[in-house]
Amino acid sequence: VDMKIEEIIELTPKELLARKKELSAEIFNLRIQKQSGQLERPHLIRVARRNIARIETVLSRKAGAEIAK
Repeated sequence: VDMKIEEIIELTPKELLARKKELSAEIFNLRIQKQSGQLERPHLIRVARRNIARIETVLSRKAGAEIAK
């Protein structure tokens, strides 16, 4: 499921790291399904990768904000 950037910004860094871990596991499972020919919606891999990228961006921005204080 595609996450909106507004939803991601509201999460705490711990929640973001947990969500990133969940998405990594989801990508792993989707890749296994793809290899075995069972993946019905291949676009979900790209969606999950983009969500991870959004999470990493927000994490780095929050880390930068902490350092600037």
